[in-house]
Amino acid sequence: MTASPSPRIRVLIVDDHAMVRRGLATFLKVYEDLEMAGEAASGQEAIRLCAQVRPDVVLMDMAMPEMDGATATRLIRKQSPGIHVVALTSFKDELLIQSALQAGAIGYLLKDVSADDLAQAIRAASAGRTTLSPDVAEVIVHAAGKPPKPGLDLTERERAVLAQMVEGLNNTQIAANLSVSPSTIKSHVSNILTKLGVSSRTEAVTLALRNKLVS
Repeated sequence: MTASPSPRIRVLIVDDHAMVRRGLATFLKVYEDLEMAGEAASGQEAIRLCAQVRPDVVLMDMAMPEMDGATATRLIRKQSPGIHVVALTSFKDELLIQSALQAGAIGYLLKDVSADDLAQAIRAASAGRTTLSPDVAEVIVHAAGKPPKPGLDLTERERAVLAQMVEGLNNTQIAANLSVSPSTIKSHVSNILTKLGVSSRTEAVTLALRNKLVS
C-alpha cells in the first residue's frame, strides 16, 4: 500500500516590495514540500489573509509603511496562535530583532539567506522550532551582555505621549491631540518617567532623543 504524501507547508509571503514577493514565490516552487498560500503587500493585508487562508508559516518583512512587521506579527499571533511567523528582513538592528521576537516571531533571517537555509527555516518554523541567522544570533548574544535599552517596556500610548513631549507640548496640548483628559496624560507622563528611570520631562526627552525611542 502506497503511503500518502505528506501535506505541503503553506507559506504566506508579506513584503511591500513586489519584486521580493515575486522572488520568494519563485523560490517556493523549487521545493515539493512548500507551497504559497498567498501574498500580502502590507501588515494589515497579512492579518486579513491569515484569517482567510490559514497558512502554516508567514515570511514577514519587518520594515513596512503604516504597520511594521513586529506589530503585524503580534496581531497575527494573537488572532491565530497556530500560525508561525519568520521575520525576513535586510536589517539586523538589535531593537528590531528584539521587537520581532517579543511579538512572537519564531525565526529571524536576513534576506541574503540561501534558498536551502530559508527552506529549512520554514520547515523548522512549521514544526515549532526557532531559526536565527548567524549574524542575528551574534547580535542577541552581544546584547545579552549589555544593560537593557531604556524604553522597551513603554506601551504604544506612552510612546505616543513621549513623542509629543519631544515636540515640546505640555499635558493640556497632548491631551487635546490624543482626545483624553489632562489627568490621563499626567498619569502617562508619570509612568514614562518611572520606566525610563528619570525624574523630569527634560531628562525623559533627552533620553528619548539619545536612544531614538520615538520616530
